[in-house]
Amino acid sequence: MSVVTGVRPRRSLGKVWRRRIGLGLTYLALAGLSLLFLIPLFWLFTSSLMPLSQIGKWPPEWIPEPVQWENYTKALKFWHFGRSFKNTAIITVFSMIGELLSCTLVAYGFARLRFPGREPLFVILLSTMMLPFAVRMVPMYIGFSKLGWVNTFLPLIVPAFFGNPFYVFLLRQFFLTIPEELVDAARIDGASEFNIWARIMLPLSGPAIIVVSIFSFQAAWNDFIGPLLYLNDERLHTLALGLYTFTAMPGQGSLYNQLMAASVLMVLPMLIVFAIFQRYFVQGVTLSGLKG
Repeated sequence: MSVVTGVRPRRSLGKVWRRRIGLGLTYLALAGLSLLFLIPLFWLFTSSLMPLSQIGKWPPEWIPEPVQWENYTKALKFWHFGRSFKNTAIITVFSMIGELLSCTLVAYGFARLRFPGREPLFVILLSTMMLPFAVRMVPMYIGFSKLGWVNTFLPLIVPAFFGNPFYVFLLRQFFLTIPEELVDAARIDGASEFNIWARIMLPLSGPAIIVVSIFSFQAAWNDFIGPLLYLNDERLHTLALGLYTFTAMPGQGSLYNQLMAASVLMVLPMLIVFAIFQRYFVQGVTLSGLKG
């Protein structure tokens, strides 16, 4: 008995240390990868504060010397940032509202309603993700042109109210994790399907809705091809188009420090949104993949 009691603590102590060393190496590798992926963002921010002569140096210098905050004010003087920001915000907000409304409704139907052909229809819906935008671009432009929507925000907003197959798939996966008994109890109490969607499914799907909101925000905020196709009037240009035309302005095309400052101003709202909702974003992605 004395031999057995003397060996077991040493074995368990070895396992504990091996586990700690393994976790330490894992965290170290993850921290290294995180720093690696942050290098472009760090370079974007530091180069936005550098003198123009410092950006082109080799080997590259990472710390601006001296720090030039006026790069931001100079960039804003040549760029209608406020107007482009307002246009982008209008398109982004209405696109998010449209996609959240349509995608949650369609996802609820595929997750909780039983009707003939549900599974084949869902497969057809998912198969539309394989159609690249380049294939749909010309017929969509002709259609919107005949409707007289070119040079308005409508071609960039209205399609969002007809759903997005990837967001429908993501939300359906999350809705399937909500107990069926909860929905059945609401039906027995006389709740309509719309009430179940609005008063039960949506309040319980916060993480998944935040994930879809962030994806939708990022797609609309950074969209370049859509505004380039439909918005000819400079007063309607978005931030992505404004950033592109900034490089074509006389005397601005080679001012990379001001171009970097304008780029920082464009990506800053997206970074703030992601930083605020990061915890819910990770939770939503994790829960949406639990049940297929």
